Amino acid sequence: LTEGNYTAITQHCWDYFVYLMRNVMTSELCEWKVISRPYSELQRCLEEWAERLNHSYPNALAEQYIFQSHHRYFHNCTLEHPVYFDPPEDVLLAMIIAPICLIPFLVTLVIWRSKDGKAQA
Repeated sequence: LTEGNYTAITQHCWDYFVYLMRNVMTSELCEWKVISRPYSELQRCLEEWAERLNHSYPNALAEQYIFQSHHRYFHNCTLEHPVYFDPPEDVLLAMIIAPICLIPFLVTLVIWRSKDGKAQA
């Protein structure tokens, strides 16, 4: 199957999402219990078809539809509880490697200080 097929299928995922959202009243657009089914269905559809067609997920096209859903339906919603995302890979790598690199230094410092303490005694 071609890239064109994936593009057409993702459009169908979007169209189905819009169809499901037609019954959601404006006052309910920020209520997760109301919008979770259509939103989850959009994500499931995009992910499932990406997998079936051997595309990576998330991908640029799928993300475009997710952003489009937020822009069109959820742009006025504010989060009561902030959503935390993983930091970028380079920051995450630095946060992992820094403590690991400190361990030999701290071990050396402890050994050196304990030898220094014995010499004074």
